[in-house]
Amino acid sequence: MTKRFLSIWFPFLLTDWKTIRRPEWKERAMVCAGTGHGRMMVTATNKEANAQGIHNGMPLADARAIVHELEVFDEKPGRKEKLLEGLARWAIRYTPLSSTDPDGILLDITGCCHLWGGEEAYLKHISSRLQSSGYTVKAAIADTIGTSWALSRYGKGAEIVAPYQQHFALLPLPPAALRIPGETTEKLHKLGLNRIERFINMPRSTLRRRFGENLLIKIAQAMGDEPEAFIPISTIQEFEERLACLEPIRTAKAIEIAIERLLGKLCLRLKKEGLGLRKAVLKGYRIDGKTISTAIGTNRPSDDPIHLMKLFTLNISGIAPGMGIELFTLSAEKTEKMERPQEKIWAGQAGLDSQPLAELLDRVAGKVGKNAIHRYLPRADYWPERAIKQAKDLSEDSGINFYNPLNRPIQLLPRPERIEVTAPIPDYPPMLFIYQGVRHSIKKADGPERLERAWWLEEGEHRDYYTVEDEKGNRYWLFRSGHYAAENSAWFIHGFFA
Repeated sequence: MTKRFLSIWFPFLLTDWKTIRRPEWKERAMVCAGTGHGRMMVTATNKEANAQGIHNGMPLADARAIVHELEVFDEKPGRKEKLLEGLARWAIRYTPLSSTDPDGILLDITGCCHLWGGEEAYLKHISSRLQSSGYTVKAAIADTIGTSWALSRYGKGAEIVAPYQQHFALLPLPPAALRIPGETTEKLHKLGLNRIERFINMPRSTLRRRFGENLLIKIAQAMGDEPEAFIPISTIQEFEERLACLEPIRTAKAIEIAIERLLGKLCLRLKKEGLGLRKAVLKGYRIDGKTISTAIGTNRPSDDPIHLMKLFTLNISGIAPGMGIELFTLSAEKTEKMERPQEKIWAGQAGLDSQPLAELLDRVAGKVGKNAIHRYLPRADYWPERAIKQAKDLSEDSGINFYNPLNRPIQLLPRPERIEVTAPIPDYPPMLFIYQGVRHSIKKADGPERLERAWWLEEGEHRDYYTVEDEKGNRYWLFRSGHYAAENSAWFIHGFFA
């Protein structure tokens, strides 16, 4: 398939952008003025400006002659670059490959135009959308980046170059259309070579000797004889599906149907590759230019569209279609190799390998949030806070079994809490302690068990732990930090026994 590129130029986004308004106009009702053809031109107006005789394309001096109270403000630095990046991201609804140019945007539209009825309708649709938003645009479609760029700046208007015809399209254009430095352009004009057709067929050695290697590179790139890098503003996911809507979608049912179609295609591709979905992101491109998104995640890789659809169904109510969504994209942000276990004749205890369990946890996470579900694994460390770690998913295994030879408590507090303790002499267990305002008289106690800190990891005092039982038969895990009667000595409660 022949590569096709669309270059869109915004003539009034070149330099020296300013903002003008009347004092009584609202902040949101502004008129933008940019440098065009060597003078300040009004490029985007509003109803309040139009009512007073100011319109697009009017010189700024004429606008100030009509409305004497106009105030002019310098534009913020970097605003043009942010605006172009925003326009390039807006154009993703027409092609997944979009990039910025110094004064425009560039789209790789290979294989996209048929969705709009051909290149002519495609170009007309994008241009009209931008013009209706107040932008002045010039655009061109060609096989190469260089030719589309040249025709959008120096062509007659909206031009479409037939495949393999870029050579003839470039001939009548000036040398500057090749994106060469200004000094090279001046040399060519001084020699009377004011059109590309006058020097393009000259011997390469002559052009290289007089004008440098860069001119030959730019000619080769424009002709398609030399490759040119295209760097999109967003990375294209390996597994991504797009669904363009014939009419803007606004209802929850229509959104549900769109997601079902995208999931069916995406899961089919994943099955062929032996992969399962772990995280998917759905994006909707609205006709007002805004992009909305929602995401789902799974505990185990899945290629079941029915299960994945149940997860997306929980998020549909939060999707705001606005005036309508014209394009949906569904991308697999994270995938994993999916191993299909052999089916058993007699069903037994599947444990964490149970697919229904994983799907249940996915649905619960979709309702209450992924951060509300935790799974912990043992870790080989005697310090209580480091003896366990949080697992990333159901399949993670630390390789260590839960083992409790030292009779640790079932429930540990996230952080030890300070308590008041009465203890008779050093190394004796406490006689009573007060925790959260409740007094506990200790009837039985065992300890101390001293735990030293890992000096290579952290600094601090050692701990002397005691297992105690109060008058009601409840058992607690207490410790004293530091030596008895030391200035930094303090008592804490750290856990509860069943």
